[in-house]
Amino acid sequence: MLVTIAAFVFVLGVLIFVHELGHFLAAKAVGVGVPRFSIGFGSPTPLRFRRGETEYVVAWFPLGGYVKMASKEEQEAMAPIEGGQTADEFPADKLFENKPLPARIIVICAGVAMNMLFAWVAYTGLAAAYGRTEDATTAVGRVDSAALPSSAAPLAQVPFGATVIRVNGDTVRSWQEMMRAVLDPTSAELRLDFAGDIEPLVLPVRGIDTEARAAIASAMWPAWEPRAGAVAAASPAAEAGVEPGDLMVAVNGDTVRGWHDIPPLVEDRAGDTVRFAFLRGDSLFERAIVPAERTIRDPLSGEVRTVGQIGFGVPDITLHRVQYGLGGAVVQGARDTWSGIELVLFTLKGIITRQISTRELAGPLLIGQMSGQIARVGIRPLIAFMALISVNLAILNLLPIPVLDGGHLLFLIAEGVRGKPLSLALRLRLTQLGVVLLLGLMVLVFTNDILRLFGG
Repeated sequence: MLVTIAAFVFVLGVLIFVHELGHFLAAKAVGVGVPRFSIGFGSPTPLRFRRGETEYVVAWFPLGGYVKMASKEEQEAMAPIEGGQTADEFPADKLFENKPLPARIIVICAGVAMNMLFAWVAYTGLAAAYGRTEDATTAVGRVDSAALPSSAAPLAQVPFGATVIRVNGDTVRSWQEMMRAVLDPTSAELRLDFAGDIEPLVLPVRGIDTEARAAIASAMWPAWEPRAGAVAAASPAAEAGVEPGDLMVAVNGDTVRGWHDIPPLVEDRAGDTVRFAFLRGDSLFERAIVPAERTIRDPLSGEVRTVGQIGFGVPDITLHRVQYGLGGAVVQGARDTWSGIELVLFTLKGIITRQISTRELAGPLLIGQMSGQIARVGIRPLIAFMALISVNLAILNLLPIPVLDGGHLLFLIAEGVRGKPLSLALRLRLTQLGVVLLLGLMVLVFTNDILRLFGG
């Protein structure tokens, strides 16, 4: 519990501090007065000092922080909470509302920019220090023909086990490298070259057709051996005597060629007796196993369904380690940051179009639980987790909801269009609406967290 609390405070504390630091540096850069920069919330501790116009304090509640900027408009509402000098103690040219519109936009967007920068630096550091470990196979196993776009239909005819050696003329050494090449929008077509006597496959997929490329990537599965990995204790497989390394060759008489043949043959047979044929060394043996019922939730639709599982994991796979120099690490850091952005935008689009259930939204309780679990694994996954959460915070802060940075940005855009600010009364009413929306969202994510934590 203590590790979880400490990890949670560290993760959110650092990321909120980074966000506020962006606002602080931008405010200083454009000449906005900053009476106080606080690490944490609440009453200041004795750890405080003043340099110039700004009082730097450490508050008692060590989660995040805030920047108080000189502004007569916000003084009445925020002074009791933030403390520090009042706007009356600053000359008019240092008040936020008196700065030119571009300067105010820079200050508002700086927090989001700093969160993105943090993610990029974190991913770059991980790439430089550790490189990447990827699945070394480029052999194609299952191809889901139903998921393929019409332009890629011939891909379904690729024989099982066909090894891809080049994509669009570039040699590929891992499954992930192959998928990146498939998704590359700069190529005018998609050409796959195979080892052996298999003819090259050229698919007329336009570079800009990113949805078609994503569909192709998601329809292809690597040709992993159908071999048992770790066998869970007290699972149906363990009770039947299955051992790690056993090779599954058939299920109820149906030949199993690769790992991805197994789930379709097992998931729909929970509670039924299923005959499995295994090869251990040179010995062939059969076992009658009853797949156990497991309840899983679809991460996209939120649909809960019952599937059958026998209790062993994926086999050990050959890994390909990619090492990066500084330049390569910077590029890879940018790619990982962009992947995080795409993931968040995909989720938001899914929620808006109701393709993803709002039950999949997570709040502070789940983030805290995950922070503790990941911190126990090591610093490397914790940094990657923080980078992803930082991207989430950046994008969510840009939502056009008053109270958030995106809401403030919307007010400034409206001011630029109208040639004058929205009235203070209107901004206050919209801000109150934003608070209501934000409170509703908090209730939703806290409810989701509680249901997850207590098995609801």
